[in-house]
Amino acid sequence: MKKNSNFSRRFFLKTTGALTLLATLPASLKAAYIQVKQFIVPAKRTAPLTLQVNKKSYTLDSDTRSTLLDLLRENLGLTGTKKGCDHGQCGACTVHVDGVRVLSCLTLSASTVGKDVTTIEGIADGEHLHPMQEAFIACDGFQCGYCTPGQIMSAIACVKEGHTQSIEEIKEFMSGNLCRCGAYNGIVESIQKVAQS
Repeated sequence: MKKNSNFSRRFFLKTTGALTLLATLPASLKAAYIQVKQFIVPAKRTAPLTLQVNKKSYTLDSDTRSTLLDLLRENLGLTGTKKGCDHGQCGACTVHVDGVRVLSCLTLSASTVGKDVTTIEGIADGEHLHPMQEAFIACDGFQCGYCTPGQIMSAIACVKEGHTQSIEEIKEFMSGNLCRCGAYNGIVESIQKVAQS
């Protein structure tokens, strides 16, 4: 019979010993750890912040270290912008700042003061979808839909920047947006359709 290596007697003894040692630490050592931790992890600081998002003005107290992505999702309730990798590698959090596409997970919210931020919620004209949104629907440019807001925001910028001369150029300038479902053909077709119109 094969032993379960995850829960061996050796693992049990090591874990029990470590927990026993931790429980017997003197209170003064624990207090010292708490004091050191206060110097390592800075206290949260807030500052008043006024932002222009989707043609509306918002004033709020925000953590000075907050990213634009977290501010949009957690403070303003604009959850269309998705948190994917949170490292600027997948493009799910793409928004426009003064008409230029940016990764909101790498953008400090404080750096957008006085600038015009546009999210996926702000591109439609009332009940009328943006032409890129209509193209994504017509060309089946999404499957699960998680990356779609970032894909659409980048696709709008790709057309606006004039990077639609060939399929290769579209792929190059959309390469920062990943689609786990593999709907790339539909995305490229959507961009071509809007660029031609």
